[in-house]
Amino acid sequence: MLFDPAEHPFQESHKLMIGSIVPRPIAFVSTISKNGILNLAPFSYFNGVCSNPPTIMFAPGRRGYDGGIKDTLQNIQDTHEFVVNIVSEGFVDQMVTCATDFDPTINEFDESGLTPGPSQKVKPPLVQESQISFECKLYQVVEVGDGSPGSGFVVMGIIVMFHIDDGVYENGRINLEKLNPVGRLAGNNYTKITNIFESIRKIKPDK
Repeated sequence: MLFDPAEHPFQESHKLMIGSIVPRPIAFVSTISKNGILNLAPFSYFNGVCSNPPTIMFAPGRRGYDGGIKDTLQNIQDTHEFVVNIVSEGFVDQMVTCATDFDPTINEFDESGLTPGPSQKVKPPLVQESQISFECKLYQVVEVGDGSPGSGFVVMGIIVMFHIDDGVYENGRINLEKLNPVGRLAGNNYTKITNIFESIRKIKPDK
């Protein structure tokens, strides 16, 4: 099959992308508005950028029904701070609650029952139920598209503080079985890491 996105509505491209780019890690992003209202929302277009400085990115799309920007992005543009919390299986349902498009005056911590915890270098709180959280300062926001529904942004942030639960940190590494992270698939589907295998790469080819 050949598919030319220029010949189809963006919703069709979206379905192909979220069904093909799998599994996707979830950035559970906590922010605070300029009026002091806490916000919490998940984003599955999320990954690392580089390690020096430690930088991550996530991509909040414009709302599909009106092209508006999401509260998370507005808060980051206003305050230049956010926290990315890694999602484990134990609080998936609460995370999904925060995917609802609530009014900007609503505190998703209250709606989900999750617990805000103190950050060290930024004002937005972390999620205490998360075993790994990254406090971030905004590096750059890149707009992609023409501002219509389905277009979006790339948000890059520099990690200024790592929060790692002692229970998942062993010998300088993260124990994935104890972290039990959840990945995003298409539709309403998620996945767990249940089958890990190893394939060792060479740094340089043999001479």
